[in-house]
Order: sequence, then C-alpha cells, then structure tokens
Amino acid sequence: MSLSAKGIRWNRAGRTVLDDVGFESYPGQTIGLLGPNGSGKSSLLRVLAGISRPDAGEVLVDGADLHSLPRRQLARRLAMVDQQVHTEVDIMVADVVRLGRIPHRGLFGGDPRADDRAVDAALANTGMTEHRRRMWHTLSGGERQRAQIARALAQEPTELLLDEPTNHLDISHQLEILSLVAELPVTSYIALHDLNLAAMFCDRVLVLQRGAVAAWGHPSEVITEQLVQSVYDVSATVAAVDDGYPVVTYRRRRR
Repeated sequence: MSLSAKGIRWNRAGRTVLDDVGFESYPGQTIGLLGPNGSGKSSLLRVLAGISRPDAGEVLVDGADLHSLPRRQLARRLAMVDQQVHTEVDIMVADVVRLGRIPHRGLFGGDPRADDRAVDAALANTGMTEHRRRMWHTLSGGERQRAQIARALAQEPTELLLDEPTNHLDISHQLEILSLVAELPVTSYIALHDLNLAAMFCDRVLVLQRGAVAAWGHPSEVITEQLVQSVYDVSATVAAVDDGYPVVTYRRRRR
C-alpha cells in the first residue's frame, strides 16, 4: 500500500470542504482526482500532502499516520507541484531543480555527489537536461511545468501530488506532461478537469462532488454517461476505444 485516506472531513469558514473522503492506492499507480470546480480536489491534495490537517479522519503513509512522521521524513517522501509557479527572481533551471534537495540536507549540509546525481536524474526523466542552464523567464509554460516536476523528483519521493498540471497548456503539452507523469516510477495523484485525459492516463480515478466521493475505481467503470450527468450536469455520450479507455463526447446545450 502507498498513500491512503480514511474518513477525511475538513471544514473551512463553516463550510464542509471534504466530507468522509477515503481511498487506497498502490505503488506506481496514477490516480486522477476529478470533479467540478469547488468539489474539493485541491483541498484533498493539500490534506494528502500534510499541508492542511483535517478535522477528522487520517491520511496514512504505509499504514502510519502522516502527521506522526517527522517533517523531514515526510518532505523526502511526498512532493507537490502546484498549478503554476510565479517568481520575480530569475533563476537557472538546474538551480530550480536543486531546490528539491533541501529535505536531504542536514545541519552540516548534504552530500553534493548525491545531490548532483538526483538533479541529473530528475532533469533526464523530465527531458530537461539540455535546458539545465536556461533561465526561468525564457521557458515556455510546458517547460516550466516540466522543470517543476523535475524539482519534485529531485526530492526522490515515492508519492507525487500535482494540482492541475495541465492548466493553461495547449493539448500537445497536456499530453506531454501527462505521458511523462504516468511513466514515472512513483505513485502520482493528479487533480484534473479533463475527463478524457484522466481516462487515457490514470489507473484509478476518484470523483468528488461537493466534497464527497461520488465514485472511485478504474476509468472504464467510473466515467459513464450517468456520472457525467449527475456530477457535472452535462449530457454526454461515453464510448470505449480500442485501447479500452472511455471517450467522452459532450452534447451542446441548446438555448
């Protein structure tokens, strides 16, 4: 077992954000977090990352309560990539990636050789090796996302949490980023809006509706016409393609 959640409840400003959310995942899986705006996807990622503490329930890492683990150990285990990272400081790509080594540094610093190996591997795994000396402001949106994923991989995590990593990217870069994530040797949790991308790249999907679990399972079992109608209030046709994953075709609303 990898990262799992049991009975997660979280309220903010008197509003229920997450309501009895639970699931289990296994090492190497790609988990898609789906649901309309405001359904709780980003909030669940923050809880899974240990950034926010739920009012009830628990997040488990290999059976141990996440909040019982030392912060440094947790930082080595979990890495999070936000939607978009903005900075006024121009910095070289290799230095962005090297920030991921901070959890591995002790009182007297870290192991420079281990840091170099981790940074080189992260750049190679994200296809960013040739860009290592480029400055941040010269990168495209897709390249910045890859650099941020490389920074997360330099932590050498076992779990990677991504909050809408394809937001604001064109379809070519969306496919590029999700192909990259799905092939990484880690367990990934990805908040997504696009049901078709989730069906293509995710081993399991967790669908949230007003903070509660509406469905959990393989995309071919979960992404149905009935679910799209009930969760998103959209009429659609769902058909399987040769590769076995469902394809959603939406019906235009008539005035």
